[in-house]
Parts: sequence; C-alpha cells; structure tokens
Amino acid sequence: MEAFLAKAKEGSRVLAALRGSQKNRILKEMAEALRANSKTLLEANALDMIDGEKNDLSSALMDRLYLDEKRIESMAVAIEEIAALKEPVGRVLDGWVTEEGLKIEKVSIPIGVIGIIYESRPNVTSDTAALCFKSANACVLKGGKEAENSNKAIADILKNVLNQNNLPSSLISLVPDSSRESVAKLIKMDKYVDLIIPRGGAGLIKYVSENASVPVVKHDKGQCHTYIDKSANLSNAIAIALNAKVQRPGVCNAMETLLVDKSIAKEALPLLKIAFDNAHTILKGCKETQKLITVAPASEEDFDTEYLANILNIRVVEGVEGAIEHIVRFGSGHSEAIITENITAAETFLNAIDAAAVYVNASTRFTDGGAFGFGAEVGISTNKLHARGPMGIEGLTTYKYKIYGSGQIR
Repeated sequence: MEAFLAKAKEGSRVLAALRGSQKNRILKEMAEALRANSKTLLEANALDMIDGEKNDLSSALMDRLYLDEKRIESMAVAIEEIAALKEPVGRVLDGWVTEEGLKIEKVSIPIGVIGIIYESRPNVTSDTAALCFKSANACVLKGGKEAENSNKAIADILKNVLNQNNLPSSLISLVPDSSRESVAKLIKMDKYVDLIIPRGGAGLIKYVSENASVPVVKHDKGQCHTYIDKSANLSNAIAIALNAKVQRPGVCNAMETLLVDKSIAKEALPLLKIAFDNAHTILKGCKETQKLITVAPASEEDFDTEYLANILNIRVVEGVEGAIEHIVRFGSGHSEAIITENITAAETFLNAIDAAAVYVNASTRFTDGGAFGFGAEVGISTNKLHARGPMGIEGLTTYKYKIYGSGQIR
C-alpha cells in the first residue's frame, strides 16, 4: 500500500505542472475513449450484474450498479462538462498590499492525493477521476467489490489515455486489494494521502470517520424530508413530493419522510395516497396519518432509516415549527424542502434548518453537481468545514499565500 500510494503522490506533482488547456484536451480524449470502448464496459458490467443477482443485492444497489449505452454516454458527457469548466487551479482568490509593502496573493492550488471510497456506482469512477484530474489532484479509488469489473474497465480506459499522453498512470489508481483491510490501511496513510472522501452506507461513513488519520469529508446518509405547509399549492406539493421520492428512490437526495401540516392533513393525505399508490410506493405513517389513510405504522426507527427504496414515511406535524423539530431530530444535514406559498413560513424554514441544501417549492432531487451547474461531483458533503453540499472541482482545491517583497524584514 505504501509503495502504491507513493507513486500517486509522485504523480500528483507532475499533474500540478500541466496547463489548463492540456488538461482539458486530455479530458475530452477520456470522454471519447469511454464511448469508443462502450462494448468493453458493457461486458464488464454484465459480469457485475450477474454477481449482484447471485449475491442478492437490493434493487437500489442493482440500479446503481447497472450500465447501458445511455449511462455510458452520460459518463462521457459529464467528463466533457468538467473539461468546459473554468480552470480551478492558479486562481487569485484575493490580493492586497500590507502596511510594510508586502504584496500578498491568495491563490488556489490542488489538495494533492485524494482517496475516494465508494460503493456500487461505476460512474463514480469516471466522474471522480475527471474531477480530480481537472483540479490537478491524483486520485486513489476504492470502489465496492460489487462493481469490481466495471470499475477496473473504466479505470483502465482512462489510464490508457494518460499513457498515450506520457503522463503517469498512477494519477488515476484503483486500490489493488478489494478487501476491507485495504480501507483500514488507506485511511491511515496521511504521509501520502491528503483527503479521504467516503461515499456509501452509514457503516462505511462511521468507520472511516472514526478511524481515519487522513482528513475526511463525509458523504453521509441522505435522510431527506419534504414538508407540506398549510399554505401550499396542493397540486404542486403532490408533484414535488412524488418526484422527490419515486423519480429515483435509490439515491441519497431522494425524500425518505414526508411531513404534512396538521391543518391540511385531512384534505392532503388522501390525495397523496392516491398518487403514491399509483407509483407503487410502500407507505408508513404516524398515528395521526393512520387515522386519515390506510398505511403501515411508522416507528421512530423508521423515521431514522435511509431506505434507498420506494418506501416513504409520513408524519403529521404542527405547522412549520413541528416540521423543523422533526428535521432537527432526524435529519442528516443533506437536503430538506418546504412547499408553501407563505414567504414568512419559507424564510423561517430556510433559516432554521441546518442542511447543505434547503429548498422552497422544489424537489430535493436537485441536490446534485450537474443540477447545480458544477458538472459532476465527488460526493455530496454533509460536513460543515471545507466543503458542503455537491462537491465539485472547487471543493478539490485549497489555497496558499504568495508574498512578494522588496527586502522587508521584521
């Protein structure tokens, strides 16, 4: 592991010297290489899908794992969008002259070597590799065993482009050991790795956060809520809630709990039930909800569960304050939404909720690097320090101060 990471560290210095135009050209070549090798990618992914069925992976994990021509094209387009983003490295973020005549510039620089630990989604391999390359960081990727064939095929294609451009293949590295022990080693290698970004289940996030000596930016669980206020436009509310849950249930920005103001529950809940029944959503509800519609009971544990499936909790609450109280207790700091036509209720919710993304009259499904205009993302950070929310190329840079003097001493 140490020798493997030392190569990544050495390669990061080579990448830091590349001009933005060079990086963009190579990224476009990577996108074309994915398209040209789509057959190879589909064959590798088919092996993972077969293994996934044998190992009884959940429908949500199987959906994340699956590749087709359309998803491969999306991966290529994402890389092209990253290439089109403005250069993140070498930007003068601030500048001033001190009383002593020192000219100081605050300049963006790459972080160095970034370790990314993730599960299921093969597109994370190409997205994160491209983002790290654009921001002049070497990346060390530790994908899940369930996507081993797909991840290797993608990484090999991207590394081949690096080789064709006389760049170290260690700039994009897959951890060769797929065991859990390799994660334990990786997160302790602070001599070589500058940042760890874990993306996966609660157990993985907890383990990495508690055991890493390398700084960690968490991509924690998406315990997302939508609150329908008494002043909401009900047709809008139903459409937004439906989208937030069923458009793609197996992702972290999907809604897990729907909160409904008590004063409109009698009218709203039957309409919501019809909509979700048509979408084949399994509904669970609090006691107040069960008085108004037929649903399974929702326990306190249910309200703390990230289903990543077409299952939804419903709770009736006492106005905005009741919604805020519930979210403060069960929210994970990811994405929260209020549906309302009342500006005071909206501002109260926006100001009181401590999450990376807080919405008014929109689906939580928009918490995404592409939807925010960042291109792809390395994750959606629920941290408060360094990066928060969809983490694009700017989140993969740090800064240093350049000081120009003319003989000053202190």
